[in-house]
Amino acid sequence: MGVAKVDTNKLETKLETKQYIVVNIGEEQYGIDISYVDNIVKMQKITRVPKSQKYFNGVINLRGEIVPIMSLRRRFELEEDVFTDKTRIIILKPEQQEPIGIIVDMVKEVVNLSEQDVDKMAIDAQDELSKYICGIGKNNNNNTLISLLNINNVIAENQ
Repeated sequence: MGVAKVDTNKLETKLETKQYIVVNIGEEQYGIDISYVDNIVKMQKITRVPKSQKYFNGVINLRGEIVPIMSLRRRFELEEDVFTDKTRIIILKPEQQEPIGIIVDMVKEVVNLSEQDVDKMAIDAQDELSKYICGIGKNNNNNTLISLLNINNVIAENQ
């Protein structure tokens, strides 16, 4: 009886791979670690909440649960949201926190990126946006760069 050989190199690369949902905000592509994503829903009526931060659009009722909704465009100090039939709300469920929704222009695809495909990013004190980015992913399928979002910094209220 023979012993099956296992290629450990293939096993190791599998373990190092993370999945990201690639979204568009304007012309830029951003990656969201799929482990944070609870749901993706079509744009719907958002109820405004007075005296909330300017980057919060309000709240939605998602299957009986009230979920605050944040505009990534406002958070990143970009031009205002323009809602189309491709606009989506991504419901994030960070560890030990309540769900929060973020508005994106379009959900593009899910990609697998290995550690070799990601360049870590140093935070530049002069660049406001850099604190929201934890790395740049190289998607070899279509030779594009994806800014990987640091979800905890994006949703932190004291940023």
